[in-house]
Amino acid sequence: MNTNEHEFAVPHFGQPIDRFVATISGEVYAAVHSASAIKSDKRAQLLAADYADPLKLRALAGQIKQHTLDHLDRYLPQAVASLERNGARVHCAADGEEARRIIGDLLQQRGAKTVVKSKSMATEEIHLNDYLATRGIESVETDLGEFILQIDGDTPSHIVTPVVHKNRRQIAQSFERHGLGAYNDEPETITRRARRFMRDRFLRADAGLTGANFLVAESGRLVLVTNEGNSRFSLSAPRLHIALVGIEKIVPADRDLGVFLNLLVRSATGQQFTAYTEFISGPRADGRPSGAEELHVVLLDNGRTDILGAEYREILRCIRCGACMNICPVYRQASGHAYRAVYPGPVGAVLTPLLAGEHFAQFADLPKACSVCGACGDACPVNIALPDLLLRLRDRAKRAHAALSARGTPPMGGFAAVATHPPLWRAALTASRLANRLPLDWLPVPPLRAWTRRRTLPEFRGGAFRQWFKQRGQQ
Repeated sequence: MNTNEHEFAVPHFGQPIDRFVATISGEVYAAVHSASAIKSDKRAQLLAADYADPLKLRALAGQIKQHTLDHLDRYLPQAVASLERNGARVHCAADGEEARRIIGDLLQQRGAKTVVKSKSMATEEIHLNDYLATRGIESVETDLGEFILQIDGDTPSHIVTPVVHKNRRQIAQSFERHGLGAYNDEPETITRRARRFMRDRFLRADAGLTGANFLVAESGRLVLVTNEGNSRFSLSAPRLHIALVGIEKIVPADRDLGVFLNLLVRSATGQQFTAYTEFISGPRADGRPSGAEELHVVLLDNGRTDILGAEYREILRCIRCGACMNICPVYRQASGHAYRAVYPGPVGAVLTPLLAGEHFAQFADLPKACSVCGACGDACPVNIALPDLLLRLRDRAKRAHAALSARGTPPMGGFAAVATHPPLWRAALTASRLANRLPLDWLPVPPLRAWTRRRTLPEFRGGAFRQWFKQRGQQ
């Protein structure tokens, strides 16, 4: 993802998704599966209860986002002009390396040593925390989930709820291990201890660092949506506010926010409203007594314009709600870490290989981690045809030889050899009937035994068509 690996180590799980799934503990599986199912159910219930035709609203949201992408050459300069008119200073970063340098220089020039950071997938994408550490700048995650991951040296496994793979017992153990209090797994106690730790950091911070859910081209407003209020604290005491915003976060006008905020919250957390929705119009000024003294907005490309010019451009509609991964059976089984990158689930299986650019081959297996059930496309609040994009990327990987072709990939390689030789195919059909009489745990290969312990196979009934066709041909 355009990272400079000579400056710092970039986290990497280093194993394909299928091997990673075999290492997942029962606790992780239970936590991810339960939380994902609950959110999906609540989302569906709320949309059905609150709107006569949710599909029309999704279609409208998709049209607005696609219109913005199709005319980004107009809306991007408009957004820059609006931000500058509001008193913000705008910086454009072509890739992650440039964005890190810009942010690092801004902080260092102002003598900043401590940064309080609100949750931002863009900063995760460019591995900003590690980079700032190399320049002697401490970055403190203030979102509770991100804070837990930071003290554990862990990485997010979900776009919205980054710590979904941990239960409260594991979190309580982390707090005890890092000196935040004796073991207590009551959620209120965990939250109170995190708040006590954070308050001091908020007051001592030299700068606040955020992302943005939306950037309005018309007004230049940055929109932040949170449930914890940590972004508000991050911007209250520090004199400097830096916002890192992907260029795809632009929407044309303030009135469009009515569509997106309603869909985002219901799709992300199954709520009608979040606790905090902030509209940041610029730094502190006459008639605007609150806010930081300086506001810097770093607009991030990092491969987005390349995607914009390709056949996968609609993935840039994504508003990072996580609905696709909540409903995805593969994500529920595998968890976010199996995707080996910042963006997990169906959206990550599309976005990660594309953002990787020339390193596409390293992530070409991700689009294959899909059952093509279509649930992600049905759940997407901006109407992205995710199953179609996943199939296109599979085809791209095969054509580019970035991943093994079907003929060379077990078990499809064996299937291809048998299916293309009629005598072998007929023999296989006859032998397959034996599977109805054998217990599944007889399989001599341990990974296959582990797979069949949690699954049952239907009765094999193949071969009837060939017999019917043979008899039909003799008439």
